[in-house]
Amino acid sequence: MPDVEAHITGTVWKIECQVGQEVSEGDTLLILESMKMEMPVESEDEGTVAEIRCEEGQSVSEGDTLVVLE
Repeated sequence: MPDVEAHITGTVWKIECQVGQEVSEGDTLLILESMKMEMPVESEDEGTVAEIRCEEGQSVSEGDTLVVLE
């Protein structure tokens, strides 16, 4: 299963996917906020969202797994 990881340290501002949702490469899964900038986290593969490992308002570090696709 491909993991979608945080590319920066920041706060999960908004989750834009849900478990069971089909996603395509390039779809925005969630938005991170860092230094007052919003940065989308996009899917790098096609698949189905199997697990969301974060919640809105949560602080995350670079490399943390945020979403698992299957």
